[in-house]
Amino acid sequence: MSVTSCAKVRVATTSLAGCFGCHMSLLDIDERLLQLIELVEFDRSPLTDIKHCGPCALGLVEGGLCNAENVHVAREFRANCTKLVAVGACAINGGLPAQRNWFALQDLLNDVYVTRRGLAGGCIPDDPELPLLLDKVYPLDEVVHVDYFIPGCPPSADTIWRVLTDLLAGREPNLDYPLIHFD
Repeated sequence: MSVTSCAKVRVATTSLAGCFGCHMSLLDIDERLLQLIELVEFDRSPLTDIKHCGPCALGLVEGGLCNAENVHVAREFRANCTKLVAVGACAINGGLPAQRNWFALQDLLNDVYVTRRGLAGGCIPDDPELPLLLDKVYPLDEVVHVDYFIPGCPPSADTIWRVLTDLLAGREPNLDYPLIHFD
């Protein structure tokens, strides 16, 4: 995926079940965004508001998978991205959204919507517009093949920058200890 020609590398990003913190870290590369935009063209991304992933060299996915729409997006990214990167704890192991995995889904729905009647009039929402919830929150690599992982909650801007620049230069990402040290 080395950048040796004038053609920009197509990159797609998405946020699934998570907090959007990993995208905020991507934005935190600050003035380096100007360097990045010289090398890449963003396809589907909250930065572009494109809704479907086209053919891309690189896909960055943050967030776990908690519903059918998340699974669809993950599979679309895998089908269209040469290399897929799980970004952050939610994509790697389910993160905070996976805290619901300790409880049965029906028990959670009853507790939130039926017991606490003020939220939805005592009824569990059942609208075809709502994506079907999965039995638990899954990490990305339990649903699709992942090529690279960027750890952190969220990963630092420097960590994301290092992985992106390594991949764009055709190198295997090499994260020094300070980039993956979290205390």
